[in-house]
Amino acid sequence: MFRPLLIAVLIALPGVAPAQSQAPVQAESGAAPQRIRSVTLKAGEKCPASTDSDIVVCSTLDQPYRIPKQFRDDAPIKAQNQSWVNRTTTMDQVGRVAGGLPDTCSPVGTGGQSGCALATNKAWAAERRAQQGAATRVP
Repeated sequence: MFRPLLIAVLIALPGVAPAQSQAPVQAESGAAPQRIRSVTLKAGEKCPASTDSDIVVCSTLDQPYRIPKQFRDDAPIKAQNQSWVNRTTTMDQVGRVAGGLPDTCSPVGTGGQSGCALATNKAWAAERRAQQGAATRVP
């Protein structure tokens, strides 16, 4: 019962294959482009057009990022949205301080006092970066 249908399909299959062997468009074929060009534009320059073999990604000098400035979020990332690497690093640092391990600036333990100068320097550098960042932002 199914044998004649199967034989008919197998006979017709070679006739269908040449019809599909035409050169498909890149998006339809799923093939990767030959190259991806990243172009930084100066004021007044126009982005070059993409071709079949390459993709062109343009950015300007004043906005080098692909996400526009109004959509970027500079706020700290919430704890529930952070990766597990950041979470475990934070837990490790909290455990080191609680245990008074070296370079932690903790009043507890024998080696806790050695990290106070390092913590002060890190705090000063972070404050300095925040001041420079606030000075460069345009309201």
